[in-house]
Amino acid sequence: MNLEINQTKLSQELNHLATFSEVPAPAVTRIIYSEQDMQAREYLDKLFQEANLTIRKDALGNTFARWQGSEPELPAVATGSHIDAIPNAGMYDGTVGVLGALEAIRALQTSGFKPKRSIELILFTAEEPTRFGVGCLGSRVMAGTLDEEGLSKLKDKDNQNPDEVRKQVGFTGSLEDIKLPQGYYSAFVELHIEQGPLLERNKQDIGIVTAIAAPATLHITLEGFGGHAGALLMPDRKDALATASEIVLATERAAKTSGSLDSVATVGILDIHPRAVNSVPSKVFMTVDARDIDLTRRDKMIQQIKAAVHIAREERGVIGKIETINADPPAECATEIIEAIEASAKELELKTQMMVSRAYHDTLFMARVCPVSMIFIPCKNGVSHRPDEYSKPEEIEKGVKVLAHTLAKLSLT
Repeated sequence: MNLEINQTKLSQELNHLATFSEVPAPAVTRIIYSEQDMQAREYLDKLFQEANLTIRKDALGNTFARWQGSEPELPAVATGSHIDAIPNAGMYDGTVGVLGALEAIRALQTSGFKPKRSIELILFTAEEPTRFGVGCLGSRVMAGTLDEEGLSKLKDKDNQNPDEVRKQVGFTGSLEDIKLPQGYYSAFVELHIEQGPLLERNKQDIGIVTAIAAPATLHITLEGFGGHAGALLMPDRKDALATASEIVLATERAAKTSGSLDSVATVGILDIHPRAVNSVPSKVFMTVDARDIDLTRRDKMIQQIKAAVHIAREERGVIGKIETINADPPAECATEIIEAIEASAKELELKTQMMVSRAYHDTLFMARVCPVSMIFIPCKNGVSHRPDEYSKPEEIEKGVKVLAHTLAKLSLT
């Protein structure tokens, strides 16, 4: 199959989508349900309509754009990603998987290809955890791992939950209707920048994802005893920050000693009270993100970190509270989809590398709905979630071609 990818058009669309941002270029900030997010969604609706795709939206704003196949009663093949962006991010994370999927469909349409199964492009709501503290919000609900009660407990900085905010921007359907039944899709494939350096370093065109690491997130609150930095004597101190520092190092140690490079653990937030140069910290809030493609290994890290919290607070006389926000299982990718991606890349004479995804994506939760895999393309220096995030147009084109060929194969099975 000889497909022509309109890379010029795709690049223009990626650049235009990046203009819907709270901050000036090259940075992109696009928080879910913000004015910029809703404008970007309106722009994509227009592109979907121009491609003659049938659009459906659920109660959280997950958007489904379908190219109907010759046997529409069969479960569809799905693809897609997200467009929300963390503060001061780049313009390729997620968006390549949405606009690249659209261009893959357009290329198939132009070639005269006729799918048997329908091909559906999904724009997921809130892949990033920026607003409500939990990532992959839309796909979690679609997969049934987050219900209406769980949604009600999530809050943004204004103490509003997703149910309240989604209604304010016009998504008023029933939350009960979001969960997808088993067998709704026959396959899901997500195109994404690697967000790591391996493809570029190894001079490979395409990464074929075999497994996706899953995160566990802890919120830890420490309460000690504060006071004047000069007047409070060292023997009398119950320094919350000093306690937190031991937990930070224990978090790093748990990952480094796991025995696998697939184990990673990070303290990403450390809020100190009262945050004054001459005051002993009396309270600290901190987050821990631990992930691995092996569930047993990941959970062992979490156990070690929790044990370190107990030891540190006991030794320092600090009160500590640990809250587990999520602890999701990893996902194995489906052999039949991996083989379809590999065959597609081979037909296009592209070099491939089997790899795991240490970052998690909506694909992690789609794995609970149907067989899945992902297609990675290189990104410069492995940089992502920064304004200098970059993938070359020719790298994006190769990924879109592989996606198009893969969707074609899967739609005919």
